[in-house]
Amino acid sequence: MDGKTIDTRYAGRYSVLAAIMLGGIMGPIDASIVNVILPTITQYFGVSISTAQWVPMIYLLTISSLLLFYGRLGDILGYKKVYLSGLAGFVIASGLCGFSPTIHWLIAFRAVQGLAAGMMMAVPYAIITATFPAAERGKALGINATSISAGLAIGPSLGGFITSLLNWRFVFLINIPIGIAALLWGRRVIPELKGQPGAVDIPGAVTAFISLFSTLLFVNRFQSLGLSYATGIMLLVAVLAGVAFLRIESTVTQPMLNLSLFRNVTFSFANFSALLNFMSQYVTVFLTPFYLQRVLHYAPNKVGLIMTSFPLAVMVIAPFSGSLSDRVGTRILTCLGAGTSALSLFLMSRLPASASTADVVWRLALFGLGTGIFQSPNNSAVMGSAPKSHLGVASGILATMRNVGMALGIAMGGAVLYAIVPSHILQKATLESSEIAAFLSGLKYAYIAGGILSAIASLTSLVTTTEKNGAHESFVNVQKDIIFPGVL
Repeated sequence: MDGKTIDTRYAGRYSVLAAIMLGGIMGPIDASIVNVILPTITQYFGVSISTAQWVPMIYLLTISSLLLFYGRLGDILGYKKVYLSGLAGFVIASGLCGFSPTIHWLIAFRAVQGLAAGMMMAVPYAIITATFPAAERGKALGINATSISAGLAIGPSLGGFITSLLNWRFVFLINIPIGIAALLWGRRVIPELKGQPGAVDIPGAVTAFISLFSTLLFVNRFQSLGLSYATGIMLLVAVLAGVAFLRIESTVTQPMLNLSLFRNVTFSFANFSALLNFMSQYVTVFLTPFYLQRVLHYAPNKVGLIMTSFPLAVMVIAPFSGSLSDRVGTRILTCLGAGTSALSLFLMSRLPASASTADVVWRLALFGLGTGIFQSPNNSAVMGSAPKSHLGVASGILATMRNVGMALGIAMGGAVLYAIVPSHILQKATLESSEIAAFLSGLKYAYIAGGILSAIASLTSLVTTTEKNGAHESFVNVQKDIIFPGVL
């Protein structure tokens, strides 16, 4: 296949990519805004950190629990229909979040927002993979990563600025104009990628949701209840539902998750590496704003500016890393990136009570550098190893790893903090000098735990295969069949 043939057959692919990026920027903006203003929300409603952390976690939970289902739905109904439906729902739910009267209503509306966000997050990788030639896949995924990083970069500063100028409620409303623009553009340029006839695996979707929900609920409540009758029931339900899910998926004729995908070593270990990477990320983005506000006493707008240093570094490096992976393969880059992230988190664990702004910024930027090196090649490795009939599912699995990692990272960071720091200290908005040392001790071990996860991800990245020129020829043929069925 020569360059001229690629240009003709994949004409308009960059318009599709731009439309996906515009819609894709909202999720990261929303996630990063909420993490920055979470201390403000905690104080506004007068609740504990363990309650407030459900504002980001329920959002990630509902997304994570349904991504596989939505991915399979995209394979059946078509990726465009699923993506645009989720985009419309996300805009409506964002408005509801902005008018929440209590913390419990906010958590409920965030769950609804997550239901919609899952639809628009499950299929973008499949759309991009199907609309770009294999030799440009890493580059396209790297460029797409800039929208995610841009959202993460804009969110903290925007959230801090809006909260300081108006109040926290307005941070959710920023999604409405962006979402409407993305919806209109997406309807115009995203191609109708035809679905394939098939059945929806409802039992699989239900058991997956129950298992994930129960697991995260167990981790969250274990912080305050310890090992008790209630947490034991949660864990038992999670295990039984997980076993039931695996049994259903191995016996039904058209499973939501084709377990044979995980026989591919690259697919399995790249997804596992992604899970670990996002866990370590969200240990950082969940806890660092509390350090900046409660220990260093920074205002929300300054917290936002400082937190921007992490995604800004990702945004700068991700396109180059993705493009480089098309030429040299994914293994070395993913290992180097995850290792750099691990180093950064170990350095974060040594932050003192008297740290300067620069001390925090360069550590966060180093973490962003490592993440930027890691993500695009790792995404390319996952999607490059997926067969044609399961691009939607593969995209859903990768998105599930991302969002489950985010939720588990928040839960783990909170669990480590509650295990080390007395609960009465964590409930205080302003810490005494004698209490700061205890708070810093909890942060230290939470950051170390995140660093260990990144270090493991660095090792598991070495298990994946190296692909030069983006993919194997069989994958090129897969893309031809999806975009031009019956033509080639």
